Amino acid sequence: MWWICHPPRFRDVEQRKRRFDQASLETLRTRLRSVRSRTQVQTLMTARILIIEDEALVAMELRFVLEDLGHEVVGVAATSKSARDMARETDVDLALVDIHLSDGPTGIGLGRELGQDMGVTVLFMTANPGMVREGVAGTIGVLSKPTDERAVQTAIDYALRRRQGEPVQYAPPGLQLFG
Repeated sequence: MWWICHPPRFRDVEQRKRRFDQASLETLRTRLRSVRSRTQVQTLMTARILIIEDEALVAMELRFVLEDLGHEVVGVAATSKSARDMARETDVDLALVDIHLSDGPTGIGLGRELGQDMGVTVLFMTANPGMVREGVAGTIGVLSKPTDERAVQTAIDYALRRRQGEPVQYAPPGLQLFG
């Protein structure tokens, strides 16, 4: 997923083609490992997840990852208004919230509202983790972008365990928890 946020630079078409083929092969290998691990050990639980992200390619890749993990993506929102509407209309267990949305840096207030007023478990996913370094009431923590599929999976499993009140011994690497 990190290569979507930061595409590599290529000198010629052949180099681009080789890199694309390698990336495609690596993506397939990663998904195959994911399927194998899910067949050996079932995912903790399925959840209804709302993706709040204004970059379409990032949102699409995140959706694929979540669906591969067995979760239901209830919607993708690019603005705080559309996210609020979706959260009111559907039952949402977890929201993955970017800080900078199409309507500006509205993700922090939106995350606070979803967590405190609507009872949604909120994880921030942003390239600007310093903006929420002090924590946001009603939210769990922040996962820095760019990230990979494994970090997303472990952060979501952690958040869902906390939502269910299960004891969690430690936070996964890459997830910065709020006090």
